[in-house]
Amino acid sequence: MPIDPSLPYDDQNVFAKILRGELPCSKVYEDDWAFAFNDIRPQAPVHVLVIPKNAYVSWDDFTAKAPAEEIAGFMRSVGEVTRRLELDRPGYRLMVNMGGHGHQEVPHLHVHIFGGRQFFHMICD
Repeated sequence: MPIDPSLPYDDQNVFAKILRGELPCSKVYEDDWAFAFNDIRPQAPVHVLVIPKNAYVSWDDFTAKAPAEEIAGFMRSVGEVTRRLELDRPGYRLMVNMGGHGHQEVPHLHVHIFGGRQFFHMICD
């Protein structure tokens, strides 16, 4: 169910639990700013989620409240993951769902990295 991004951060969300080690995941990458892991319901041959280590509900929340150093660090982390997965040459797609209209389901900012196949135009329903 899509979330309301105006709600306060819920530290019991699934990604917060993964960050605390309370739930298992298939870790792909970790640094000071981000944690990346394979999606449990992949929508492409490569489908990785990258989440900031700090508590942000959404992209809007993150870009409004995070210090510039954290925003830059997180964005560099996303790029590092794509290079480590060797997606930089063939290409990839990044996606961030934001709020109910964007169909965001987990109230913790997350960037989807899709790769491993050719992507075409987006089809919106």
